[in-house]
Amino acid sequence: MALTVAQVMTLPGMRMRLLSGRAGLTHVVRWAHVSELTDPVPWLRGGELVMTIGLGLPADAEGRRAYVERLSGAGCAGLAFALGESMAAVPEEVLSAADACGLAVLEILTPFIAVAEAVAAWHADERVRGERRVVAAQEGLARAALQSGTPGILRALTEHTGGETLLLDPHGNPGAAAPAGERPWHPRAVDAARNAAGRADDGRSPVRSSGVLDDGIHVVQVQSLGFSGPPTGWLAVRTASPLEWHVRMLTNQAACLLAMELLGVRAGRVKAHAQREALLAAVLDGGLSARQLGELCPVAAPPYEVVAARPGVTIEAAIEALGEVVADPDAEELVFVCPRPGTTLFVLREDGRRRGGDLCGRLGVSGGGCRALTLDELPSAARHATALSASADGYTHVDDLEPWALLRDAFDPDAGRRFSAAVLRPLREHEDRHGGHLVASVRAFLESGENVETAARQLGVHRNTLRRRLAAAERVSGRSLTDPAHRLQLWLAVSLTDLVPPGRVPPAGDRTSE
Repeated sequence: MALTVAQVMTLPGMRMRLLSGRAGLTHVVRWAHVSELTDPVPWLRGGELVMTIGLGLPADAEGRRAYVERLSGAGCAGLAFALGESMAAVPEEVLSAADACGLAVLEILTPFIAVAEAVAAWHADERVRGERRVVAAQEGLARAALQSGTPGILRALTEHTGGETLLLDPHGNPGAAAPAGERPWHPRAVDAARNAAGRADDGRSPVRSSGVLDDGIHVVQVQSLGFSGPPTGWLAVRTASPLEWHVRMLTNQAACLLAMELLGVRAGRVKAHAQREALLAAVLDGGLSARQLGELCPVAAPPYEVVAARPGVTIEAAIEALGEVVADPDAEELVFVCPRPGTTLFVLREDGRRRGGDLCGRLGVSGGGCRALTLDELPSAARHATALSASADGYTHVDDLEPWALLRDAFDPDAGRRFSAAVLRPLREHEDRHGGHLVASVRAFLESGENVETAARQLGVHRNTLRRRLAAAERVSGRSLTDPAHRLQLWLAVSLTDLVPPGRVPPAGDRTSE
């Protein structure tokens, strides 16, 4: 709260009356000062109620007008005369100049020292009142943080400062605001935050920073959020100018609460994604079925975009990039983030546009992507996305590679599964009864170029053990590994899901692949 000229006139024990310059009654009085100098301006700082008996008032009319104009130009709050000592009345040219400048001219009947003491006492009391208001406001901010989180902090800060607030992300993009909705001053705050974020990124400014934009009517504070490392966001507060000390203090308090809130939110997001990560990893490794995944945690509706980012990044960096790309917290809760050796997998809902390129761009890594129409297709989609990421420059989706897309579209997924099941059924039934890993042995033998030594090392068995398994596979399946047609059938059966990317959209009316 500010002390105005009008309020000074009503302080206890004050006897004053307004002579001219009514527009100046709203000027803020910082101090009451006595001066009999012809030009007191060099000794003033602005906001003073200048008291005089008129000894320094120039003798000529033009000089008196210039005296008033200099005081007004220096930011004086008002001019008060004690009459009867040096002059009986205030000269007319002083009164007319004061009206023209909007500088209040008073007649003062109270001793100068009493006025100075009253003004000083008011400011001392106001400081105490301000400190009490700040303490109450800080308690209100803390309660709001506990009860409502970020929105509550912004609303409480707006209420206690009488201004408007805006929260921005680490890159300076606007987010929550109080009051809600876009305001004309928001672009200025966005520019200030983005400039500061750019300086922090290239090391030209400290991690914690703040700035003030003051146009003389309103002031906008832009304060970084965070305690170490790059800013986790920015807080912008717009209040009336000049910037009051308690507003600055409350802004700092709110910035600390918001930083802690963001850290808590980030920790919660990391924990939630870690739980989902473990379930997806189990599906990819074959320890959990797709149906069980859907039963154990919320899953977005298909189709899915499976993204492999390489090299792998920290879970914190992955989640931050994910939040920037997805933007919707509810949608983010249905996304999977799964670190794998050398890569990081994301499973997002494909809602008409691909987000893999944006994700990899945010992370500054290359990546590959593949569509999955069902949860059952996730392991195969992850393998194809990972294979693409190893050779991709930037982000490459399976659909961008014409041969892959043509090969996928040439196959009916359901027919392919039936073919594999028919060819491998005798081998799997034999494994169920007698063991022996016949399917894995056949696959290793064919993938190694029919080299028994290489396949045996890959499987970790003796070459004679592998030869016995291969012989059993030929007998049980009725297919010879020396016959090219039989080898082709076995090769397609064991590797079809790896050769052909998933995510084929069934043609209209094709019910076999639904």
